Amino acid sequence: MTNKRKQIHSLKQIAPLATSALFYEAALSPKPGLVDRLTNGAHKDMTFFTFIDSAVALSPFFEAYLSYGYKEKEGLDELFAHLRQEGKKAEIAMLEATDGINTHKGANFSFAVLLGACGYYLQDKKKLAFSEVDSAAICALAGEMTVSLIEQDFASLSHKKELSYGEKLYLTHGITGIRGEAGQGYPNLTDLLLPYLRENLWSDLPLGHERNQLVLLRALLLLMSQVEDGNIIHRGGIEAWQTIKKETGEIHEQLLSDQDLLNYLTTYDQLLIQRHLSPGGAADLLSLGIFFILLENCYLQLEA
Repeated sequence: MTNKRKQIHSLKQIAPLATSALFYEAALSPKPGLVDRLTNGAHKDMTFFTFIDSAVALSPFFEAYLSYGYKEKEGLDELFAHLRQEGKKAEIAMLEATDGINTHKGANFSFAVLLGACGYYLQDKKKLAFSEVDSAAICALAGEMTVSLIEQDFASLSHKKELSYGEKLYLTHGITGIRGEAGQGYPNLTDLLLPYLRENLWSDLPLGHERNQLVLLRALLLLMSQVEDGNIIHRGGIEAWQTIKKETGEIHEQLLSDQDLLNYLTTYDQLLIQRHLSPGGAADLLSLGIFFILLENCYLQLEA
């Protein structure tokens, strides 16, 4: 985040912003229940370095998602079919890099959809100072692309022998997870997270500066207090999720000083570790928000 916009002369310069967003989210510390630079959170099978390896493995696929969107001429249904096929390859690469550990499955899905939508949106644009209007339009395209996804994916679950976490949550609690968020055009991004980040981030400081890191931590608490988090529900059930929403909502509203916030997050991290709970859904949304904030700091001028 600087006053001087980053100049983008090739689509290949956009995809790395998604990789950077994953790095920023992973490095942000302390994050309650989540892997960061200080603890492994409520995870016994992964570390900060696992997330680094995962982000690096996904990086070339981010470029492919964007390229598919930019070149697609048949429409959004055809685009999503290509993205889903490429996304499966990306997931295999991620699992190979992490020895089978699922670090970024949800984030990979969302970045596939959003980067594909971004490329599609940019087909007729050669010069563009990215703004919240463009972010909203990209999210809306993602919604159009995935609006029927729940009906398509969950129509025959009763006949499946093995169900994913997301499928089990849908059957048990009606939780639609990231499919539902995508199909609605990512409202937790456009209506909750991005407005908060635009209002509170220090525009004259890099996103990685300590002051902006504190804003990102407060944004994580905001997400934890409001969004449906399948990771928490899977691990602890609906009651555990509601408890975390209540606890983080009360803290977010207190507007703690920076040091008190850090002290609270450190203590709350230990509490969620004891409860074996990790707000991975909120973390994924935060990485998506970081991507759009980075994008809105860019000026697109494609070379002929």
